Amino acid sequence: MNFPSVSGRVGATLLLLVAALVSGWALWRQSGSDLPVVAGNGRPDYVLHDFELVALDDQGQESFTLRAPSMLRNPDERSMRMATPVFLLPDRHDRYWRVSSRDGWISPDGDELRLVGDVQVTSPPGERKVGMNTEQLNVYPDRDLATSAALVTITQPGSILRGRGLETDLASKRYVLKSQVHTRYVPQ
Repeated sequence: MNFPSVSGRVGATLLLLVAALVSGWALWRQSGSDLPVVAGNGRPDYVLHDFELVALDDQGQESFTLRAPSMLRNPDERSMRMATPVFLLPDRHDRYWRVSSRDGWISPDGDELRLVGDVQVTSPPGERKVGMNTEQLNVYPDRDLATSAALVTITQPGSILRGRGLETDLASKRYVLKSQVHTRYVPQ
């Protein structure tokens, strides 16, 4: 029976130890790279997955509800970013506008929402259905205001409106398209 020499066992042990250290270091580096990079120190101070958040205004009333598969908070700016958010904005009759997009951002005080990429807006159920599509929308929930500098399409029973630039009062459903306005009658 042949046994490996002591120097052979020490060499094999050292080789296995080095392999374990390299593997551990690689796993540690990989786990940190799963976090998105934010401004400042480059790391969010917290990350949420598959969540629902209800934001309240200064009077304790619901300002908006947010659902998203992920959100991170920038500790330097105190702002939040999320992927594929769905915002529910209450109207004066406790019905909800639904606003979704590819990416979203919430200001530190929660008084401004920025939505970018395939923004879809749907009016509350139970009334004349209004839908809006654009690539960018800023919403100010406490003021019932939504604005956009991008091209906006508004669909409602009987018409389709397109224009560049939008200002809308979500409470009254009054909206102004700023330029390049085109309308099309759509029989029902």
